[in-house]
Amino acid sequence: MNGSRIAAVGHYQPARVLTNEDLAGLVDTSDEWITSRVGIRTRHIAGPDEPVDELAAHAAAKALAAAGLAPADIDLVLVATSTAVDRSPNMAARVAARLGIPSPAAMDINVVCAGFTHALATADHAVRAGAAVRALVIGADKMSDVTDWTDRTTCVLVGDGAGAAVVEAADEPGIGPVLWGSVPEMGHAVRIEGTPARFAQEGQSVYRWATTQLPPIARKACEKAGLAPEDLAAVVLHQANLRIIEPLAEKIGAVNAVVARDVAESGNTSAASIPLALSKLVEQGAITTGDPVLLFGFGGNLSYAGQVVRCP
Repeated sequence: MNGSRIAAVGHYQPARVLTNEDLAGLVDTSDEWITSRVGIRTRHIAGPDEPVDELAAHAAAKALAAAGLAPADIDLVLVATSTAVDRSPNMAARVAARLGIPSPAAMDINVVCAGFTHALATADHAVRAGAAVRALVIGADKMSDVTDWTDRTTCVLVGDGAGAAVVEAADEPGIGPVLWGSVPEMGHAVRIEGTPARFAQEGQSVYRWATTQLPPIARKACEKAGLAPEDLAAVVLHQANLRIIEPLAEKIGAVNAVVARDVAESGNTSAASIPLALSKLVEQGAITTGDPVLLFGFGGNLSYAGQVVRCP
């Protein structure tokens, strides 16, 4: 085999929907204030009895079903998350146990909002190296657990959810080379720290970095895949907020692409945002099998990772 491909995707969101009007009853905000600044209208919030691994397992089960595979067909489980409560067992092991995957390598990857694209690259590398045949790659976060619900600058942003992809060996590469990196000296700009852990960020610093520094990096990810931005059928960026997504997508130059805007109904779900948005585009028929799609994650650390994939 000369590469790997995404065989199928799936996603899951908790049933409870929190609207901007609901938030206006918690903090000094309004629907107009939120939509004009970040473009978010609703978000899904998990209950206290819905841990991160449950969200992840639901999404993974859907991806497995879409691929026509059984749990025993998987030999690598990677979960991108930054909201795991316990250090061990990790989320990947807990997901494997929930799904009945018999003996996989099981690892968590914590690169916050860029976690899924890092995990997808890791799975691609493992499959191409012969260390795995089929991998489950999951992005799952329960941001509501690390949110200060009295802080209107952050509580209006977040949501909970999970997205998953089945990655398998392929004759022709369906996952392009990753372009990844970070700006460690600016890592303080996005934080989940303290006891209890709380999400905080320097919004203006992140906005300037994302809209000025990331477009040429995203274009290089296209170049590594042998494509021009105008060849892309879709662009799925980390769903941070529309004020970042829209100018970044425009500066990439993907003039013919569908741009994922799931943030409007899901909020910022951190590592879940890219696979969640990708799965919805596939489900809606907005993209079709074989279409080239740029996935580009960015955020905490300040890290970034992007690659062009072929739509399953």
